[in-house]
Amino acid sequence: MRREEQLNHTRAAILKAAREQFLTQGYQATSTREIARIVGITQPALYHHFSDKEVIFLEVIKLVGSEVQQGLTAVNEQLQTELTKDPVAALTAVTEVLTAVHPRDVFTVIHSSFRFLKPANQRQLGMIFMQDYLQPLQHFFELGVVTLQPGLAAKDAASFYLTSLSPLFNTFHHVGPADATQHDQTIALIKLILFGVATKK
Repeated sequence: MRREEQLNHTRAAILKAAREQFLTQGYQATSTREIARIVGITQPALYHHFSDKEVIFLEVIKLVGSEVQQGLTAVNEQLQTELTKDPVAALTAVTEVLTAVHPRDVFTVIHSSFRFLKPANQRQLGMIFMQDYLQPLQHFFELGVVTLQPGLAAKDAASFYLTSLSPLFNTFHHVGPADATQHDQTIALIKLILFGVATKK
């Protein structure tokens, strides 16, 4: 293998290992030492490809965010062609784009990292979050599939929705029966988000 190919191969391996660590362990609990160990290289070799942990994290979030943005855009485009739109099914499809990519609560993973990043990297992470997550979700709520409360902006609905997903990513706050499938848990949570816990008398 030529040197350039070897460098590209190692870089890809670093990002793959870093993605697994950051998305499952979070930013603070992930170390470049552990990433290097998984890849089978030394820390100095890792730093030949990436200057520090923050740079690796941002590269991972860019890749993941791009996948999320593409998935959400595909759902939105599909909804625009459907004559009958079920809000529960539609928001379930949106949610399953996120859960397919994120093994942990997306909002927590991204926002818990902010205080550990340099200001310039905080701004970059904020832009990724806005562009790849919030804007496609805002567009979803602007499609009219979900009838929003009077005065509630689509942007605020998108933010509320994202912060409400944590029960899907842990067993402590379980939604639905203990033996419910991930899909059934998602539907149960979406109904709670859309309709609340009470019925009108």
